[in-house]
Amino acid sequence: MKSFKIGSRTIGPDAPPFIIAEMSGNHNQSLDQALRIVEAAAKAGAHALKLQTYTADTMTLDIAEGEFFIKDPNSLWAGTSLYALYEQAHTPWEWHAPIFARAKELGLLAFSTPFDETAVEFLESLDVPAYKIASFENTDIPLIRKVAATGKPMIISTGMASIAELDHSVRAARAAGCKDLVLLKCTSTYPATPANSHVRTIPHMAGLFGCQVGLSDHTMGVGVSVAAVAMGATVIEKHFTLDRADGGVDASFSLEPAEMGSLVIETERAWQGMGHVQYGATEAEQKSLQYRRSLYVVRDIAEGEAFTPDNIRAIRPGLGLAPKHIYAVLGRKARHALKCGTALSWDGVG
Repeated sequence: MKSFKIGSRTIGPDAPPFIIAEMSGNHNQSLDQALRIVEAAAKAGAHALKLQTYTADTMTLDIAEGEFFIKDPNSLWAGTSLYALYEQAHTPWEWHAPIFARAKELGLLAFSTPFDETAVEFLESLDVPAYKIASFENTDIPLIRKVAATGKPMIISTGMASIAELDHSVRAARAAGCKDLVLLKCTSTYPATPANSHVRTIPHMAGLFGCQVGLSDHTMGVGVSVAAVAMGATVIEKHFTLDRADGGVDASFSLEPAEMGSLVIETERAWQGMGHVQYGATEAEQKSLQYRRSLYVVRDIAEGEAFTPDNIRAIRPGLGLAPKHIYAVLGRKARHALKCGTALSWDGVG
């Protein structure tokens, strides 16, 4: 599970989690809005911006009935055809260059999810630094091979895929030239629920496939992403919009700018908090040791007087004998007079 770089950014357990803001179709077919989303992602502290590269014709057929029509009343996109949905959601290919240029100006890495081989060829002409494979395409072996042959880092969402399917996809990617791979645990429901996110899968998946693992998070809020980082996620992807009220195709389960800022901050805190196995006082805690309890004289004691619970007690600070020694001290006699407030040491115990 070696670390690697996408652009100048290290991906791996020795670096803060890599946060990807997914624009998807939240631009609402406005280039101006798309560019404002880029600017908001950069301002919120995201590390990368991701597009989706397809056209309605490369995704499906222009048929508005049968299996090409979304009838599920619980779907966000109920009552529309697949073709009409992709027409609404796609990012025009001529927008990619200005969007990528704006991202670069603002210090954001920018790449995309291709949905067919023509999209890969187009994105190669723009010299993207990495590629994403969507959950619904993670069994499209020809597409995976095409992307892997570029030699660039690949991120594959795992939603719905069985272990056997993932094994096939990972083997295909590696055989075709992929050296740097991230699998993203993903639940392909929109939105997803925390209870259906199963982030305990992350370390298991890392062990099975020997690669970096992250999370493509469709839940509301940032809690599941923070939990994923605590489970070892090195990449977090979240859909992003300027305002859910804008009504983009994925807006209802997208983060707004303040939430994206929180995601960046809280996932890095989670990564920092993981640390390593640690017992005993850290270097930063050394000064705090003095505020532990220890044995002190709490009433003046004359030379030869016996130590009792009335004249010695465990109190703060911690400059005397440890409290555990009280059993060895009680009943013994003072070697010399001890004033109230004296930290007890073995020198004073006869």
